Amino acid sequence: MHFDLTDLRLYLNTLDTGNITAGAARSHLSLAAASARIRAMEASLGIDLLERGRRGVTPTWAGKALAQHARLLLQHAERMQLDLAEYAKGVKGQVRLLCNTTAITEHLPEVLADFLCRHPNLDIDLQEMPSLRIVHALRQGAADLGIVSDAVDTHALDTLPFRDDPLVLIMPRDHSLANGATPAFSDTLAHDYVGLAANSALAVYLEEQALHAGMRLPIRIRAEGFDGVIRMVARGAGLAIVPLAAIQRRGADQSFKCFTLGEDWARRKLLLCARSFEGLPGYAKALLDALRPADH
Repeated sequence: MHFDLTDLRLYLNTLDTGNITAGAARSHLSLAAASARIRAMEASLGIDLLERGRRGVTPTWAGKALAQHARLLLQHAERMQLDLAEYAKGVKGQVRLLCNTTAITEHLPEVLADFLCRHPNLDIDLQEMPSLRIVHALRQGAADLGIVSDAVDTHALDTLPFRDDPLVLIMPRDHSLANGATPAFSDTLAHDYVGLAANSALAVYLEEQALHAGMRLPIRIRAEGFDGVIRMVARGAGLAIVPLAAIQRRGADQSFKCFTLGEDWARRKLLLCARSFEGLPGYAKALLDALRPADH
């Protein structure tokens, strides 16, 4: 068995993205080179690691076992690299941080920029995921830290409060629902919506809530980012549900109506979480300290 760290990173990137092409791109390899490396890994072991299908790849039972070992080996390699950083000028460490949509767009840009300025030898691998996928990745050791909605089950993880994250309903000022009391979410599903990109964490979350109500979210158009969504709503394109933080960032904008949603799922709080805060390597603890609320 002859694997190197590039093989292991490629393999994990392939599992994370669900196909070899995307795994190769994330690993900065050509598709031909990536395919050859994975075939060589399987030949070396004499077993299949991936089940290949029309929609991508999934790990076999052996592939799942390899993924667990690969993550541990890469974590140990990174920690070794950081422990030796003081002896090797320019060596960098990397923290993997997984977040939902609101955390990435509304709460983290300034905090992470300040952190990077204070820690020139650290990089951050920041990725957006739905909260359910984040807690699964943390339990599997596939990330250092995560920021998730408190609506998901975080058992077996260490957690701290991060931010309040209520969701609000916005609509054009002349919309038929604009002059009454706050409508129930289920009542809004008869009207057109402006949504985020379909693979964004918040879009997935809202679609789940619509399905719980027995309907689909009627998306007329999708926009990239909250600012685009809000501007389209203000011009009459439809309704939208966005974080209150995105509205507050716009200041005294009165070009649309805003309602506080009454559903429990809309009164979200964000949690900072890890498999074990005490078990984090030093570089990840530094980021934890930067993200930790002042009163904790």
